[in-house]
Amino acid sequence: MPSPARTPQTIPSWLAAPEDYHPGSDRDGYVSRSLLSMTSVLARLRFDDGTVARFSPSPVVKLVLCLVTILLTSLARNYLFVLVMLACLLARDLLLPQRALTRVMGGALSAAAFALVVMAPAALIGQPRAGFTLAGKAFVCTGIALTWASTTPHAQLTASLRAAGMPSLAIMAITVALASIVRLGETAAEALAALTLRSVGRNRHKMTSVGGVGGVVLVKASLAAQATHDAMRCRGFDGEIHGGAALTWKRHDILWLAGLVVLVLFFLFCQGAFAHGPHA
Repeated sequence: MPSPARTPQTIPSWLAAPEDYHPGSDRDGYVSRSLLSMTSVLARLRFDDGTVARFSPSPVVKLVLCLVTILLTSLARNYLFVLVMLACLLARDLLLPQRALTRVMGGALSAAAFALVVMAPAALIGQPRAGFTLAGKAFVCTGIALTWASTTPHAQLTASLRAAGMPSLAIMAITVALASIVRLGETAAEALAALTLRSVGRNRHKMTSVGGVGGVVLVKASLAAQATHDAMRCRGFDGEIHGGAALTWKRHDILWLAGLVVLVLFFLFCQGAFAHGPHA
């Protein structure tokens, strides 16, 4: 028996109609600025492991030098001492790699600019030198701290802080916080980039989308905290950070300590401690 003839199947007209979709133009300046600011902050927080120079002092001596020089610069009343410290800082930073030098100078200049802005009202009351004095001290102190961080490996930084008597809980909190901020910032930057790529047409609810990015970062933070806690328990962490490596001394440490003594004497000379009073 012959089979019945099949009628040819045709494509529905609505399926064959050409798509003429033109999404409305939208501005993504808010997301782009958020992504740019996030990446710029991460670039400042992402510290490379410091490299130790050949004649660099031991971590404890380096920490003492950093703290004492910052203290003396802050207490100096004679601007000559600040200028001498500035010259020493610039001479030391000339030996840094280009990336570390850019980071140190950028941070120091930012601190000096902020000090000038804060002290701008002093010029209106007849004390214009106060702003430049504070800016110079801010530049030197910030440069010394950043140079210390850029020339000391992370392990030695932790060990030197522990040898200086800082509680283990505070050291652990600072170390974990810095590492977590960078990782979570990278997660936020990736989520913002994905949001930019998937945004089609006009979106009038960008704040809701950015709130979703914050939710993703919060979930990642919770997972990272739990993973860190489990890893510390598996490794038998007892709440103490041992800093025995920072207690090793080098032969040329005596020269650095002698230079520190000379610097303290020069500070006292600039302060007028060796000036003879009037005879009775």
